[in-house]
Amino acid sequence: MFKPLPAFIGLRYAGAQRHSEDSAGLVSFISGLSMVGLILGVALMIVVMSVMNGFDRELRERILGIMPHATIYNASPEIDWPALRDKLATDPEVIAAAEVWQVNALARKGREVTPLLVQGINPDTIVKVSNVGEFLDPQAFAALGDSAEPGVILGRGIAEKLGVAEGEHLSLIVPNSGGNGEAADGGRRAARLAGFKVVDIFHSGTALDHSLALLSWSQAQALAGGSGGAGVQLRLSEMLEANWIMRRLLQELPAQDFYGSDWSSTHGNLYQAIQMSRNLVGLLVLLIIAIAAFNVVSTLVMVVIDKHSDIAILRTMGASTREILLTFVSQGALVGLVGAVVGGILGVLGSLTVTDLVAGLESLFGIQFLKSDVYPVDYLPSELQWPDVALVVGAGLLLSLLATLYPALQASRVQPAAALRNEQ
Repeated sequence: MFKPLPAFIGLRYAGAQRHSEDSAGLVSFISGLSMVGLILGVALMIVVMSVMNGFDRELRERILGIMPHATIYNASPEIDWPALRDKLATDPEVIAAAEVWQVNALARKGREVTPLLVQGINPDTIVKVSNVGEFLDPQAFAALGDSAEPGVILGRGIAEKLGVAEGEHLSLIVPNSGGNGEAADGGRRAARLAGFKVVDIFHSGTALDHSLALLSWSQAQALAGGSGGAGVQLRLSEMLEANWIMRRLLQELPAQDFYGSDWSSTHGNLYQAIQMSRNLVGLLVLLIIAIAAFNVVSTLVMVVIDKHSDIAILRTMGASTREILLTFVSQGALVGLVGAVVGGILGVLGSLTVTDLVAGLESLFGIQFLKSDVYPVDYLPSELQWPDVALVVGAGLLLSLLATLYPALQASRVQPAAALRNEQ
């Protein structure tokens, strides 16, 4: 008895229809739309997930590469910070430590004024905690300690707002936190003012370009008037455990006046926003894939209606219910396989080129889509991760296969006598 080949027949139905009938052409058109929709959905989801991975990577490696994972402070002027730095660096979960003196200040150049965070650093230790040196001239740190003309390193966003260039001068203004500058009637306090030469301007492509300035440790101490702001910056082995590690280190210190902060207090909202955006956008694009995959249902339903007589003939020739079922599952599997694989390839290519493509569009039209004073970085990052590709392609194929079950079951229930009678 003749046994049809389910996979062959299914692939034949899924291919381009060469019949002249309108119904056959419509089935082929809808099948093509289902495949195109699946291709676009899979490709788009891979690109979107790669972009979200890129933002996550930039937060971890670039923003938190410059800023510390945690910082431990103490307002006492009697702390031996180098000794405390060395002690903290011996902890097995601390990769590196560096002393820092942080001051909130205003930078002024002519009539332009902007707030910024000033960090007084030790050039010998800061490079162990921060990768800011990667964005600076090798001689920039040495120029900070010039006693005759103290230097400052600015982020490019600050320099552009003030209209100051390398080699020019600006003023840093810090309110006096001590009691000596306070008026007797309780009025406003005096402010500390010092002039600095801009020895270098760094461009990290992050929001830090608009908020961070670097001085030598001694200059920051003088600018702060010897008051609070001194601490030890830490780079930790586990970034996500920074808060717990910092609290443990505080408990192990002998004095009671130490306090600290970690990256989650300054950039935690950004990290949460990236994770939430990644999940929400991933869900939305997954729904697009699901819609494209379930378009296969309408395609196969139309094939079942169009091929009633063919199904009846196959049944009379000895085709079993299982073979009819596999025939239509094969057709849906082909649509899903082609859509998922081609979409995966396009998604991989898009993920690898989206950064350069957006940069090219910015250069071509003279605009900037992302600005680091609004977004975490001033360019569109992308990081392709193969597990994401496998997950998206697998999800597209699985949804396509699930979508074939209902019409395939309907086809397997076609009764030969009734179908052939309706064809007469």
